Amino acid sequence: MLPKNSRYKRQIQKHLYFEKELSCADLSLLTDKSLPLTTRVLNELIEEGAVVESGYAHSTGGRRPLVYSLKADMLYVVSVAMDQLVTRIAILDMQNNYVHEPLRIELPLSNNAAALTQLTQYINQYILSSGISKEKIAGIGIGMPGFVDVTKGINHSFLKTESGNSIVTVVESAVGVPVFIDNDSSLIALAELKFGAARNKQTVMVVNVGWGIGLGMIVKGELFRGNNGFAGEFSHLPLFTNNKLCSCGKSGCLETESSLFIVAEKAIKGLKEGRASILKNLTLEHAEDSSRKIMEAASKGDMYAIELLSEAGYHIGRGISILIHLFNPELIVLSGRGSVGGKIWLAPIQQAINEHCIPKIAENTHLEISSLGFQAELIGAAALVMDHFDMLDRRKTKNAGSEVEL
Repeated sequence: MLPKNSRYKRQIQKHLYFEKELSCADLSLLTDKSLPLTTRVLNELIEEGAVVESGYAHSTGGRRPLVYSLKADMLYVVSVAMDQLVTRIAILDMQNNYVHEPLRIELPLSNNAAALTQLTQYINQYILSSGISKEKIAGIGIGMPGFVDVTKGINHSFLKTESGNSIVTVVESAVGVPVFIDNDSSLIALAELKFGAARNKQTVMVVNVGWGIGLGMIVKGELFRGNNGFAGEFSHLPLFTNNKLCSCGKSGCLETESSLFIVAEKAIKGLKEGRASILKNLTLEHAEDSSRKIMEAASKGDMYAIELLSEAGYHIGRGISILIHLFNPELIVLSGRGSVGGKIWLAPIQQAINEHCIPKIAENTHLEISSLGFQAELIGAAALVMDHFDMLDRRKTKNAGSEVEL
């Protein structure tokens, strides 16, 4: 039997995680529970050392209410941010601060049957090296590229499992901590929705520039996933007749002219043809380093690097124009790995929007670079765990064979 009020305590902690500070009245409204019950449970959380009084709210003319926040070291979350080539692992506290040096691993996902086993080993080793007890870890959030079925816990593109087990089951069995998975671009959008540029907005398209061009869609203030969770395959819009084969098996996709891998490929080709640039030692074998160098060179004014990013940005803008016509968003956020390129992306994307959008539809759509940048997926993976935090008691109880409902 779970402790009394355990579920409600988790609901309060979840709201405090996302809102940072709330009054007792705020929590009562958010959870639809009585003020006396909320007060009693808050006091219990304070006695347990999970919640602290953090001051008084700003005055609105009356008596300022006392506000509460989570104690940063109450619990921790393991965040895993994967792309096709590189995986990053971090441990965050309840204020989204890193409490252990993030780990970067070169872990190719394509044609790698051992990828899931390797990932699980890295997670276990990382937790062990942190010195943090697994009892203090709320869960593990994993963002990954590909067609991710969050309900079944599987990825139809990468990280295949044996015997029909889900990725969630495999990692949970090996690590002993609750696990949640989602598509990388969806988690980047979740981070923007909860902590970034999309906070308190209704219709936002979050574009993830990386080895593909991902998309997380926020509609009516919530992540939009489509019929079976695969909505947002922005990278595979068929925009070109270039006869270039895409990773999806089709040709002419947006990805084939605008991904960071393609930008690096074009840069190498141009340098071999004698283009003047400060860029040196670019290789596709080290695509991450090469793309970083190109964005750094562009920020320093290198004309060739600017040209490369501008061309890719214009193509991305063509794709965004379609999104504007379909969804009429209030905001487009450029996030993920490519957002490190900063404002250099904005002019070519805006140019494409100006050329390809009906002005009346696009006039109130704003475009901006994410303030979360390349950390967005790690933050989103933590948010994924905490978004399910109030259900963890029931999940653990089910695993133990009980059906207690609080």
